[in-house]
Amino acid sequence: MLPAGFRNVLLLASSLLFAGLSAVPQSFSPSLRIGPGAACRLSRAESERRCRAPGQPPGGALCHGRGRCDCGVCICHVSEPGVYFGPLCECHEWVCETYDGSTCAGTCHCGRCKCDNSDGNGLVYGKFCECDDRECIDDETEEICGGHGKCYCGNCYCEAGWHGDKCEFQCDITPWESKRRCTSPDGKICSNRGICVCGECSCHDVDPTGDWGDIHGDTCECDERDCRAVYDRYSDDFCSGHGQCNCGRCDCKVGWYGKKCEHPNSCPLSAEESIKKCQGSSDLPCSGRGKCECGKCTCYPPGDRRVYGRTCECDNRRCEDLDGVICGGHGTCSCGRCVCEKGWFGKLCQHPRKCNMTEEQSKSLCESADGILCSGKGSCHCGKCICSAEEWYISGEFCDCDDRDCDKHDGLICTGNGICSCGNCECWDGWNGNACEIWLGTEYP
Repeated sequence: MLPAGFRNVLLLASSLLFAGLSAVPQSFSPSLRIGPGAACRLSRAESERRCRAPGQPPGGALCHGRGRCDCGVCICHVSEPGVYFGPLCECHEWVCETYDGSTCAGTCHCGRCKCDNSDGNGLVYGKFCECDDRECIDDETEEICGGHGKCYCGNCYCEAGWHGDKCEFQCDITPWESKRRCTSPDGKICSNRGICVCGECSCHDVDPTGDWGDIHGDTCECDERDCRAVYDRYSDDFCSGHGQCNCGRCDCKVGWYGKKCEHPNSCPLSAEESIKKCQGSSDLPCSGRGKCECGKCTCYPPGDRRVYGRTCECDNRRCEDLDGVICGGHGTCSCGRCVCEKGWFGKLCQHPRKCNMTEEQSKSLCESADGILCSGKGSCHCGKCICSAEEWYISGEFCDCDDRDCDKHDGLICTGNGICSCGNCECWDGWNGNACEIWLGTEYP
């Protein structure tokens, strides 16, 4: 019986041997060297050619900059066993990113998801293999979307005159008549707030509970959200609580006026003067984070001391990352901006000024899937991308995301109630909706 410590040593040795073998190309032959310590039978140029990725010009990085070339064979860095592997050290990390709590819907290979398309039809795809167009195949006809539409990520988009989950039903009216019935007074199909199905508009329901939505009307022309100062599906604060909402327009009670009945007649300021006073240096009253009444701001949500200032200009939630850590634990927040401790920098103090990596190691961690450093939209520092400050909307681990893709409400990305994460709004506690415009907290904001 072997001692436990000795068994552990054997296991470590075998794992390192496996990692080393995975770095050897299939074409490798031990005969390239006559014996241990003997000269390589390949020329230097040929040796380096075998260690470069296909298409790389002479002088390009060997072994993807993650190992050394030894007689045409890549020996990957083993300072961190298992981090780099593959015939040309092209693989980084063993595991794939997660999607909906699980590691890709396919097979994780070389740190990327490989989708299961054994039949060769390519119907399963996506970064996480999350799209399965087999869901669009009609059981009777065995055609995608019944042959009357196109499939995108498992959902059918039907041609004019057809409807149903798999475009299996045909309308009893012509496409022209269907379009005419769905055209709103402003000439848009369902007011751009719904979809037209056989001459009837199905309005987008922004209420996550599935109850009667705030967009309604024969052609979805009514949007009750226009009556709310801060969109809150679960309160009676239509028209600031001082009026009645009729098809997206406020009819104010006596003593109140304004687009959202936000201005009292008793206020010595005019509505324009009140709004201007609440704007300060912002383009929106109360910086889009509060309610303006007679030139004074009430910041939302009440009781949350992270949002403050005369015009609600300070929002300390902006100092938090997706996990709620303030300034990366390396600084303090002042009026929505991080003041970093010595030795740290970045919007959230996430970058150390000193780096223990070599330049090659750092750059290898900043390469995006296509091999370009930070997607060509930023610089690399200590293995992390710093996206160009000139293009405020560029973000993401490899500067491959566009924050302009995030939904807006009241002119603000994520309504100012969340963080834009690679085109999707990650809402702060208490907020919901595609643009974090819906308050679901315990207290009314």
